[in-house]
Amino acid sequence: MQPRSRVTIRDVAARAGVSVATVSKVINQRYGVAADTFARVRAVIDELGYEASLVAQSLRNHKTNVIGILVADLEPFSTELLKGAADAIRGTGFELVVYSAGGRTGDPEGWERRYLSRLSGTLVDGAVLVTPAAELEGLPGTPVVAVDPHTGRSPMPAIVSDNLRGAQLATEHLLELGHRRIALLAGRPDLQSAQLRETGYRRALAAAGVEVDETLVVAGDYDGELAAASARELLTRPDRPTAVFAGNDTSAIATLAAATVLGLRVPDDVSVVGFDNIPESALCTPPLTTVQQPIREMGHRAITVLIGLINGDPEEREPVVLDTELVVRSSSAAPRAGA
Repeated sequence: MQPRSRVTIRDVAARAGVSVATVSKVINQRYGVAADTFARVRAVIDELGYEASLVAQSLRNHKTNVIGILVADLEPFSTELLKGAADAIRGTGFELVVYSAGGRTGDPEGWERRYLSRLSGTLVDGAVLVTPAAELEGLPGTPVVAVDPHTGRSPMPAIVSDNLRGAQLATEHLLELGHRRIALLAGRPDLQSAQLRETGYRRALAAAGVEVDETLVVAGDYDGELAAASARELLTRPDRPTAVFAGNDTSAIATLAAATVLGLRVPDDVSVVGFDNIPESALCTPPLTTVQQPIREMGHRAITVLIGLINGDPEEREPVVLDTELVVRSSSAAPRAGA
């Protein structure tokens, strides 16, 4: 079966018995078309399923009414964020397109710049970059908002959560339960969020007078597979930790699975706390104690700020920082006596 060819503006004009210029006026709602002709052309457009090319439309109007969201990969964090973005886009007159690098982010020049250059100018009016790891200051022509950006201050408007306070809350919770050997499955070292979460962990221990055991700070990289391997190594030590604070929920859920495979009970033998509060955190066994960052709201705010920039609002250089809070479930408890 041959694929159906794309309906063109010439097809619409021929079916309606009018000129291409008249169809163009109808599409762009310009004056100079009689009401009955306008109605006839619209009926043919609906009948044939004609859609104007975004590229052609942008060349004419210098605007596509499309916003791009660029993500390194479609994983739980970005998926939740997209839900908030979808909520924010409704009723704005803009459409949303999602562009994923599919995890292929090893290009030293930066996947963000490469993919943004493909989309900007003719395909999108602006873009949201999720966890960008490249400096993009000075990129011409396209307003950009970052969510959870790379190390250091973002040169573009940014939406972040209070990672430092969230990590302090998680670690303080475990300390209040009586834990002292608390391991950290650290996040991606190139992300400011991971650095702030590690800082929060260290500050909470220091405030409680507990010296950080550097052997308990291990790589997790926000990656389930690496986190599982690191968790297995931690939990098979003769002096294993009584609690694990994971840099994100994906790493925490991998830790729960590793503990189960090793025959350890959570929280009886080891407590586990995550960060993010993705939907899966409430559904795993046991339900995960975690730090909630408002991921959907981050997506919502990113779209709101970006549309403001597209419409000419002044650019805000200070990042929007959203609150985090502890969500206590069944994966954390006091350590066993003598542990």
